[in-house]
Amino acid sequence: MKIEEMRKMDTAELNKKITETKDELFKLRMEQSSGTLRETHKIHELRKIIARLKTVLNEKERGN
Repeated sequence: MKIEEMRKMDTAELNKKITETKDELFKLRMEQSSGTLRETHKIHELRKIIARLKTVLNEKERGN
């Protein structure tokens, strides 16, 4: 998901997407701890997506 797409979302959609992404990250971390995770790079990618979503949400709340 690109930053332009994130900026088009409203705050409710952003909060929903953050929750979904955090759930997915949790599942990947559980797979990693059990030793079944093959694509370890996805954890890093999801963390960056969450940060971008939170940044856009903060921009919207501040009115920028």
